[in-house]
Amino acid sequence: MDDMGLFRTTIEIENWERRGLRRSVPDVLVDTGSEYSWIPRDVLQGLGVVVQRKQGFVVADGRRVDRDIGYVLVRAGGSEAPGLVVFAEPGDMNLLGAHTLEGLNLKIDPVRKALVPAGPVIAAVGTAAREGIWGLGARR
Repeated sequence: MDDMGLFRTTIEIENWERRGLRRSVPDVLVDTGSEYSWIPRDVLQGLGVVVQRKQGFVVADGRRVDRDIGYVLVRAGGSEAPGLVVFAEPGDMNLLGAHTLEGLNLKIDPVRKALVPAGPVIAAVGTAAREGIWGLGARR
């Protein structure tokens, strides 16, 4: 496996519903092949993160596993955003996944092995906005 783009980072996790207490999670693998971020169950429970649902996953070795999912505030690469996280069990990897990276508006710089801003977010502007109907001030 080519590990040119693989690297680890430290992130912070905060309970989305009870702000204030944060936990640093070191040595998290940045993994765009994983949709969600995987954080140790003991870290999430220590922050009081509530299980919202159970989700099935197919892991790298082809096994299917079921894990709990919760909501947190994630800080990484100078950004913060709410996100879904998996309650990782012993033996699971700590991962920063693609869904979280997109929410943070970060991308991977494979040369520097760092998280960097992804730049402006592409958005469509509807006809009503272009014509100033919603008070955006755009006039012809």
